[in-house]
Amino acid sequence: MDLNNKTWKAYLRKNGTKGIRNKLLVIYTVECASFVAKEIASKIGNNDTEVIGFSGCTDNAYAIRLLIALIRHPNVGGVLAVGLGCEYVQPEWLAEIAEKEGKASAWFFIQEAGGTRKGIEKGLALAADIIKELQKVPLAPMDYSELVIGAECGGSDYTSGLAGNVVVGHFYDWLTDTGGTAVFEEIVEAVGLKEFLCGRAAHAKARKELSYTYDKALAYCKSVNQYSVSPGNFAGGLSTIEEKSMGALIKSGTKPIQGVLKVGEVPVKPGLWLLDSTPDPYWMSFGITNPNDNEGLMDLISCGCHITFLVTGRGNVVGSAVAPVLKITGNSETYRHLVEDMDFDAGRVLEGECTQQELTYELAELTALIAGGQLTKGESLGHKEYFIPYKYQEKKVSYAEPVWSCCK
Repeated sequence: MDLNNKTWKAYLRKNGTKGIRNKLLVIYTVECASFVAKEIASKIGNNDTEVIGFSGCTDNAYAIRLLIALIRHPNVGGVLAVGLGCEYVQPEWLAEIAEKEGKASAWFFIQEAGGTRKGIEKGLALAADIIKELQKVPLAPMDYSELVIGAECGGSDYTSGLAGNVVVGHFYDWLTDTGGTAVFEEIVEAVGLKEFLCGRAAHAKARKELSYTYDKALAYCKSVNQYSVSPGNFAGGLSTIEEKSMGALIKSGTKPIQGVLKVGEVPVKPGLWLLDSTPDPYWMSFGITNPNDNEGLMDLISCGCHITFLVTGRGNVVGSAVAPVLKITGNSETYRHLVEDMDFDAGRVLEGECTQQELTYELAELTALIAGGQLTKGESLGHKEYFIPYKYQEKKVSYAEPVWSCCK
């Protein structure tokens, strides 16, 4: 099957990037502005208008970097920033960043607009102007070499490491061979596999980054006295974090790892990349990061992923703002039971219905359809979840600094 010449239409941004969606992103800059922002998005009432925001009133560099990365995301065509009027994150800053990226933008304070009802009316008027500009965005051909795909797993069972994550790994190998870009995360699910992970480094710099990131993740798990394994994983047939880790890392495939990305960093060249989303030393506290699947998805999307894969053996129904979530399960029973939510049944390979190569090509074809505008099941159902917590992570770190000395 020849997929190398397959193309689809994408939205060409003024900065030269291409998006597979043309979103109006309504951003609230503090929890006090969330109701008005959500009402604006709800009253606009189309699938390409989404709302995200940061609830905190005080400064958090991680959250601000993530918001900026989402503004710059190629799937976003316009931004409306909604603030209350006394928070740290200023909506005007965000609108100016969007404008510098060549995207239609506007902003306002609810306090200055006159309250809830007048704020909603003002927001709707500003949004209408942005939507008119979105309709003018030109289309351009796009192919696999221009795609950035992210992957994580949630609700894993024994089939995740046998089929669900496996097909993603095979697809990642194929995508990077085609010139595309793949990002995987969940370094806390690589426990016991440091030698294997570092052995795939593309060069010495990448090896140093991988080694540091692994040690930091292990230190984080020890500092919060919790590893990334749950009762649901045990009920699904997994026995230890090491067993879960072997299945989780398979989704990265077999190709060399080009390096480690921090949240909000975009890959500088095609290939396979690891996303580090764990807090940095001195800030390793479970309550600080409060991880969940949607936090992981937003972290991946902040790195420019056009589409994210969510591999789930036991089942998950979430979607995401900004980028479509394609849900894959290695458990055919889960697929049949949750057929309205699951996009891809990788469990067929375990039942002998297809080969691994056939399954990989099917996933590649479905990815192209989604990139070309077909809605995922989550999108069709209206799932637009997001989660942006307080977290402390430096944009750049010295990978020569021992992690353990920082965590005492």
